[in-house]
Amino acid sequence: MAIELPRFDPLPAFNFYISLIDTSSTFSQLKTGVTGFALGGFTECTGLDASLEIEEFKEGGVNDRVHKFPTRNSFSNITLKRGVGFGEDLWLWYEEFLQGKGIRRNGLIVLANELRIPIKIWSFERGLPIKWSGPALNSGTSAIAIESIEIAHEKLELMMSPGKALDGVLDAVF
Repeated sequence: MAIELPRFDPLPAFNFYISLIDTSSTFSQLKTGVTGFALGGFTECTGLDASLEIEEFKEGGVNDRVHKFPTRNSFSNITLKRGVGFGEDLWLWYEEFLQGKGIRRNGLIVLANELRIPIKIWSFERGLPIKWSGPALNSGTSAIAIESIEIAHEKLELMMSPGKALDGVLDAVF
């Protein structure tokens, strides 16, 4: 009798959601719902990129190679896109910074399986909205009106994968 091994197919990219977290909130406020997650039903998330910068050293007398040493890590901006609805939360967050009253937000990007169970969770820290884009309006098409926000941040981290517990995620973010 043959033993069937479990399948580990790649996850589909369409099952994801985003949480933006007010960094002035305490964990107890979030748990009680006094101030909560701003969940977003976004259609696209790009910018989950990290790059390790290197410094090259050309050693005298060693002509067959150049030594490379890691220096700093840098992260791409995260861009979130969604259909325009009645909510104005993305614009208001951006506008608060225009008025000098903005609050940076941490965030969670959650990739779920077909059953909506979180499988991978990335967190970013100290997010700052640097660009808001409104919809392209054209009466000759029937396309959905899309808005986007570009977020610069200081750190990106994989918080959860199948081998890690969700409890550690909330403790680490707050």
